[in-house]
Amino acid sequence: MAIDFSKGPLTGTRVLDLTSVIMGPYATHLMADLGADVIKVEAPEGDQVRHYRPLRNPAMSGMFMNLNRNKRSVVLDLKKPSGQRALKRLIKTADVFVHSLRPDTINGLGFSYETVRAINPEIIYCGAYGFGARGPYSHKAAYDDVIQAGSGIAGLFARLNGVPSYAPTVICDKIGGQTIAHSVMAALVQRARGGGGMSIEVPMLETLIEFIFIEHMYLGCFDPPLGKMGFPRLVTKSRKPFRTADGYMCLLPYSDRNWQDFFNFVDRTDCIGDARFATLPLRVQNIDVLYAIVDEVAVKHTNAEWVKFCDSVSIPAMPVLSLEELEHDPHVKEVGLFHYLEHPTEGKYRTVGRPTTLSTAEFSVYQHPPRLGEHSREILLAAGYTEDEYAALVHEGGTRADQVKGDTSAPTV
Repeated sequence: MAIDFSKGPLTGTRVLDLTSVIMGPYATHLMADLGADVIKVEAPEGDQVRHYRPLRNPAMSGMFMNLNRNKRSVVLDLKKPSGQRALKRLIKTADVFVHSLRPDTINGLGFSYETVRAINPEIIYCGAYGFGARGPYSHKAAYDDVIQAGSGIAGLFARLNGVPSYAPTVICDKIGGQTIAHSVMAALVQRARGGGGMSIEVPMLETLIEFIFIEHMYLGCFDPPLGKMGFPRLVTKSRKPFRTADGYMCLLPYSDRNWQDFFNFVDRTDCIGDARFATLPLRVQNIDVLYAIVDEVAVKHTNAEWVKFCDSVSIPAMPVLSLEELEHDPHVKEVGLFHYLEHPTEGKYRTVGRPTTLSTAEFSVYQHPPRLGEHSREILLAAGYTEDEYAALVHEGGTRADQVKGDTSAPTV
């Protein structure tokens, strides 16, 4: 029977999602938007992100809703034997098992890779950890700030501001989530080619160190090093949005021609013949001097004037926008990135659509963010439970069902 891939290329793929907070849910968010049937397995208290305040109704925070569309929720208490038995039934039906528990915790619950593989030999098993399971930090708790500190990100800010700082976004969680998603999808490709199931480990610390060193290895790539670690253009205080006559701009002349056009526009033709600025490698070496010139002249023009000039000669540039302004940017509006939807219990809400476009699958929200345990009964009956068995599981505390009326599965986009 042919599969209808209109929801995306992962249609027909079932993912058991035993993750919480951001890293793991972001990974499964990406997979759900590509059509995967993501079953969010939650403890009786639910993902802690559900409870961030303020909110309209209990356990349905804005951050949770943004991360968990196109998923279904089942509550299983994995500390109870009945909850463990229920998860084992679901494992038989799944293609992917992803968790974000520490190695000792997941093993203690009885769901190591070896145990899960014995139930379903073809399963893709992914452990999303703070630190690699083989290292001495494997038992440490890890959140984004911890990894920003340990990976070198916070230390890079000290090169700029004199003191370490955190980036104002959970970059480690999100890079980790993207890494989980593409690793799982690569494993699914191998399995489809006859390679069987596998175990995957995605550690945040190691993932972010590799991420940071893409450019910051720089002179440290060589042994012995040719100079200090860190890419000069990125670790200078001069790299910043430049103040203009009425706001701030990213002004980023890059090519030799870009800089010639820039110098002509700001009446600094003396710089065109300056050997320090003749080529990209030389400009990187003299970046502070170069950016000081930009800082001096940027204020002479408004944002609109800068955009008009830079666009006319293909100089990379953008005005600095606030989070509130992004939705109203003409490009963002035209591509239709933001969507307004109506949730049966939470009312009108805003979501950012899938940024990638697929020629065979339009983006859609076919499942609103689920209430806690909303699909417990539906999922467990489909896994083979009878009504009596399900009632007994509820009585034993192995599961619970959402009691709020309202179907969140209706397609809306």
